Amino acid sequence: MPELVTLDEIRLLLDTNSLIDEIEAGFVLYSDGKVNVPPVGFMHFDDPPGDVHIKYGSIQDDDYWVLKVASGFYQNPSLGLQSSDGVILIFSQRSGALELVLHDRCWLTDMRTAAAGAVAARHLAPRKIDNVGVIGTGVQARMQLEMLCSVVEAKSALIWGRNEAKVGKMIGELKLSAALLAAGMEVRAAESVEELADQSRLIVTATSAHEPVLRADQVRPGTHITAMGSDDDGKQELDVALLGKADRIVADSVSQCSKYGECVHAINAGVISLDDIAELGAVVSGSTDGRTSDDQITIADLTGVAVQDIQIAKMIARAL
Repeated sequence: MPELVTLDEIRLLLDTNSLIDEIEAGFVLYSDGKVNVPPVGFMHFDDPPGDVHIKYGSIQDDDYWVLKVASGFYQNPSLGLQSSDGVILIFSQRSGALELVLHDRCWLTDMRTAAAGAVAARHLAPRKIDNVGVIGTGVQARMQLEMLCSVVEAKSALIWGRNEAKVGKMIGELKLSAALLAAGMEVRAAESVEELADQSRLIVTATSAHEPVLRADQVRPGTHITAMGSDDDGKQELDVALLGKADRIVADSVSQCSKYGECVHAINAGVISLDDIAELGAVVSGSTDGRTSDDQITIADLTGVAVQDIQIAKMIARAL
């Protein structure tokens, strides 16, 4: 029988100090063509509203292959329920046997997604960042900022969201965050997206928006933007003109970002082409350029790739 690992156990087993490096290594393997990642499976529900993502894949000559099911049902918090849930299954590449069931309730997905944002910032953000701007008020918005404390030296952060109460709640949580306290980072609410963009050279968008929340005219030269939220068809956080304005566009997966994410909107509008998009793993390995000057505008379009799930799942398997 496969071993069941609970969320409480998973939290104790994950080595967060090495997580960013493990996810970074996974991106390099992916861009080097050493990862088999089939197309993502999606299911959508209207009443109540929710979606399910199914991601799976394997790394060449590895011990395991991995399948993940992650769901988000957005009315759950009003019912006193967690909005997300999920499980990761780890199979042997030698026998196909199911060896581990990680009932992580989407926590590993949240962690590997936040780590991907840190990888993007490590390789694409300008050298000097005084302030980080975060657009969004959900779990991922908070975790992005916490993970960024490991790779940037900014001492302040601005938060903007459509719901002032949610902004206040998030700021209250962040002021108690061990990561922000250790980094000496102060956090406050932005009055507007314009204020946030004007004062931030590193901006993270982590929303479920279906219309742009950040426009080209709001972004100053020398800014890096990591767009996290457009992980499904129809979602969009960035104005297509912003991608046209960018000096460098990088995607976690060019093939995925041609179907959903930020890039596909700009491609369909004729603003950019696939040839304008570099892949994050190639930037990390140095086989293609990322940011080449501090006055460039760079964008990372991160839709989430199964290699991230493989890497973080293997971390738990090794720790058992």
